[in-house]
Amino acid sequence: MTELRVLRSGRCLSIDLNIGSGRRVQVSDGDLALQLLGPIRAWRGAEEIVLGPPKQRAVLGLLASRVNEVVGVEQVVDAVWGTDVPQTAVNGVHTYVAGLRRVLEPGRDRRASRGVVASVGGGYLLRMEADAIDAAVFVRAHQEARRLRTEGDLAGAVAQLDTALKLWRGDAYAGVPGPFADVERTRLRELRLTAIEEWAADMLRMGRHSETVAVLSEALVVEQLRERLRWLLMLALYRCGRQAQALSVYQETRRILQIELGIEPGSELRRLHAQILAGDPRISVGDSATVGAEPLGTVAKTAVRSSPAPTVPKLPLRGPLSVDVPRPAQLPSGARGFVGRTAELAALRQIVVPRGGEPRVGTTTCTVVIEGPVGVGKTELALRLAHEVTDHYRDGQLFVDLSGTHPQQVPLTAHEALGLLLGSLGVEEARIPASLAARTALYRSLLFGRQMLLILDDALNPEQLRPLIPRGPSCVLVTSRDHRQSSLAAREGAHRVRLGPLKLEESTELITCLVGPERTAGQEEGVAQLAQMCGRLPLALRIASEVLAANPSISVATQAARYAVERECLDHAAMEDDATISLRTTFQAMYRALPLDAARMFRLLGHYHAAVISVSAAASLAGLSWDEARRQLETLADSHLLEETGLDLYRFHGLVAFYAAEGIQEIADNPEAVQSIARERGTQWLGVPQHAVLSPVAGVQGGERRAQGGVRRARAIQRAADS
Repeated sequence: MTELRVLRSGRCLSIDLNIGSGRRVQVSDGDLALQLLGPIRAWRGAEEIVLGPPKQRAVLGLLASRVNEVVGVEQVVDAVWGTDVPQTAVNGVHTYVAGLRRVLEPGRDRRASRGVVASVGGGYLLRMEADAIDAAVFVRAHQEARRLRTEGDLAGAVAQLDTALKLWRGDAYAGVPGPFADVERTRLRELRLTAIEEWAADMLRMGRHSETVAVLSEALVVEQLRERLRWLLMLALYRCGRQAQALSVYQETRRILQIELGIEPGSELRRLHAQILAGDPRISVGDSATVGAEPLGTVAKTAVRSSPAPTVPKLPLRGPLSVDVPRPAQLPSGARGFVGRTAELAALRQIVVPRGGEPRVGTTTCTVVIEGPVGVGKTELALRLAHEVTDHYRDGQLFVDLSGTHPQQVPLTAHEALGLLLGSLGVEEARIPASLAARTALYRSLLFGRQMLLILDDALNPEQLRPLIPRGPSCVLVTSRDHRQSSLAAREGAHRVRLGPLKLEESTELITCLVGPERTAGQEEGVAQLAQMCGRLPLALRIASEVLAANPSISVATQAARYAVERECLDHAAMEDDATISLRTTFQAMYRALPLDAARMFRLLGHYHAAVISVSAAASLAGLSWDEARRQLETLADSHLLEETGLDLYRFHGLVAFYAAEGIQEIADNPEAVQSIARERGTQWLGVPQHAVLSPVAGVQGGERRAQGGVRRARAIQRAADS
């Protein structure tokens, strides 16, 4: 049996929580308690604590949402300031944390290692009992209500929800600034509405209709477009003998939906409207006007009545879904010959598989971002993992190709992706809302509490992703080439996994698997050379292997020799019958997505045939300051067009180096293209300083000859631009 009592005596929050496991927590008297479900407030015993300015409360709200977890300084900055970060943001974080320590721990010794707000590993941690935070108590009670409902204890479920809903004192995080507070406000508001709907459905099943009407009417004052609330209110009114008012609610709903969204009510509402008009006995419970004499908030002793149990229609639990919606199972099949990635898979399983095999508790969705350069096998790794863990996500799998960096397709917007996802979840096309906010709210409502596995492939940026991440025990796997997904880690707590090329032995294993051991026997050196020429990238390895498999007369050594010709290498790294399977086309799309200054740096580095690129060399080559050169090199590395090999040292991946050299040669050989670029972007990027090109990195084969050639090429380009 579960008991959760929340008492407010004057200013003090006192919680007595007893979950079915037998664990009891009491928070009262001298203990610290926090309120997030309303304006952020804190008490120590009966004394309220003055928490300070809004941003200081924003920091506390973030730490409280991840109580007993370390939150990095960068995450705090992103949560409080978002993209508008002042230069003093980090100092501001330290100031606000110091302020919180003063008010939460006024007697704390500054040298003490432990405290309520502790500095741990480059971040901060809020140490306190989770059950002393009202938002955590609300979520726990909501989950307990669902457990009791599945066991048939409707009275216990209603009691849990009734108690949980009493915790609210206005909008969550009210008056708190920052993007994190905005997200949490929306998430908790959605949870509250879902809890109200579940409470009302349980009350109707128990025959307590009259008191349900009052609560639903109040909720609809601020949530006019939520059809689930209106469905429940119509049924409650009808069962109270107020048929005319039930029909009036339907007409009001129809008018509001047409004005606000330009749509008709959903099938469930239309069906209930028709049943009320027809006096369908399946929705009637007899003389229900006298039912529900108990005051709101009390627990019914029993839901059993002396008369035979009435026939109650099944309530639609998750919104306007079509009837007989199949469980989604949208995972594509994996590619043949998956090799390697043993360590990455083991680490990912630790993240995405719920501990003990039980559903993940809480509302923070497990989100993993798999990052890496083109062709490194991000999607294959995500699919491999997804197929292994499907049993842990029993409600299905969803897959969306967001086409963020597809060379021949326009990236999906979040609005378009939500349309696809809602359709996959069974929402009728006519019922999919028009606005992004409405689609997001409906999507999160449908998935809340579900164990769904979602793959978002080839994501472009966080703005495209954030509306697609639900709340609850689902898991989201994201693949992306874009470095900007780092803000998902800061704001949503996403896990980031970076992929690099395969090991040499894994690369040769893949070639052997795809071509056949009989073709590679005795050609181990040629296989290894081909693997190296492909940069040990799975996509390039698969393309090369496919050519070998389709042409039995071509030996592995011959194929490796073809790849060894620099200007022809990328010609071979493509499929003739599919223009999208081409490393050159993909590199080109990545290059075009660069900012102009980084694109200029990339072109200039195409002249520079050094094994390693230092920041100083790049600054000299481009005529920039050291700091500006490093910023541009970091941009190229974040875009996976360069690799960082050490402190302020970079290099091209082999195949990217071929593309860079190839591109600059095409420009040098085409004066008309030079003139066009010069007119469009100005001629500054064309100037390659002579002293930079004449100072190649020591030890590079042919450095002097290439340097002289670079000077001649630069002068030729400048003359062409000026002509």
